[in-house]
Amino acid sequence: MKKATASSMLILCVLLLTHLNDAVQNFDVRHHLSTVSRYDFVKGVVDKNFVPSEIPDGCTPIHLNLVARHGTRAPTKKRMRELERLADHLEVLIREAKEKGSSLQKVPGWLQGWTSPWQGKLKGGELIGKGEDELYDLGIRIREKYPDLFSEEYHPDVYPIKATQVPRASASAVAFGMGLFKERGTLGPGRHRAFAVTSESRASDIKLRFHDCCDNYKDFRISQAPAVERLKEPILDEITSSIARRYELNFTRQDVSSLWFLCKQEASLLDITDQACGLFSPSEVALLEWTDDLEVFILKGYGKSLNYRMGVPLLEDIVQSMEQAIQAKEEKHTPGNYEKARLRFAHAETVIPFTCLLGLFLERSEFQQIQKEEPLALPPKPPQSRNWRGSILAPFTGNNMLVLYSCPANSSDKYFIQVLHNERPTPMPGCNGTDFCPFDVFKERIVAPHLKYDYNTLCNVQTEQAIHKSKTTMASSS
Repeated sequence: MKKATASSMLILCVLLLTHLNDAVQNFDVRHHLSTVSRYDFVKGVVDKNFVPSEIPDGCTPIHLNLVARHGTRAPTKKRMRELERLADHLEVLIREAKEKGSSLQKVPGWLQGWTSPWQGKLKGGELIGKGEDELYDLGIRIREKYPDLFSEEYHPDVYPIKATQVPRASASAVAFGMGLFKERGTLGPGRHRAFAVTSESRASDIKLRFHDCCDNYKDFRISQAPAVERLKEPILDEITSSIARRYELNFTRQDVSSLWFLCKQEASLLDITDQACGLFSPSEVALLEWTDDLEVFILKGYGKSLNYRMGVPLLEDIVQSMEQAIQAKEEKHTPGNYEKARLRFAHAETVIPFTCLLGLFLERSEFQQIQKEEPLALPPKPPQSRNWRGSILAPFTGNNMLVLYSCPANSSDKYFIQVLHNERPTPMPGCNGTDFCPFDVFKERIVAPHLKYDYNTLCNVQTEQAIHKSKTTMASSS
């Protein structure tokens, strides 16, 4: 009996070790890079517990809104300088280890003499070739998925394309348009056609760069930065101690932070996963990813209502475009004389707040909390599962599409809206957990609660101070 039990335990241990080994071997860090993730690696991720709606027979798409992040880009000039400082410090660590008589046997070979791939580069942040491909392919897929919407001859009033004034966003819009209108023109062997991309001034673009124009939000980010760093410090300290022992080098917390950044850049931009990323175990990667997701949650997401409520001008613009499409349908406007899609290209700071305005990636109870202005708990720490993942919310080229359908056969509601995140139908807690919602219900439950907030009131420091002073005076006089 004891021998049988021992044999069973041995078999169980072997199976467990085999499973863990398979999990490590199948681990691909490129799925765990938070908002630095490349679109191709995460766009296929689906919620296995959600069954998308079947679009009823007779329902046809009549308008599409797209809000997309720019494609994969190079690191910014500031972050490139950080990597150069990392290279200098790694050289110091190697030299100190040699002076102490260390054999350096545990030090990965690439670390010795490493230089940044972007060393000496003076400009950064631009859209790279992989990012161009992402947007070009997205344009092709959207036209194939909605052929009736994109059957009209191009006109800038039928298919307006808008981007922020940041070059990587406008370049993304161009790459997308080249895919969308592929072989629709007469230019060159590829039969390309010219199309317009328009932008608002960075100083006044409250639809796509509302975060840049909102003084209260900028103050909030500055004030919260130290608290966010304190939340991340225990994880960074734990991993610093771990890899210092593992490689017998005196790494600092800043080294680990910079090495994690290097890992994300190498894996996402260069498809190198066995250098900086190879320094960390899968469990350490999961924790580092979580610290990034925490920062995104607090400073761009559900962590504070201002983060997303300042996106109300974008939400209003989208609803207005759909109401105009309905009016054109009801009045039987001639095709080619009304807008069929409004296409926007911006940043993670645009896509994430807009995703929050829609209430996506929340449980229904959490959606009710944000409607009541109640704070949400922070995303749970690994190994617990969580809905809030930067790699899904806003990877490079991450996007939300709102497709308006006309359903004339429906007796109660003639117009419906379907929400797709990264091209996948996505449940809306505000619409009873479905991705296909009557337009009037969408406006009542999801849009209307946000519209009581005025952008200037939310974002103007003096207005907020006046409101606070008024409340204080009322409290003291009562």
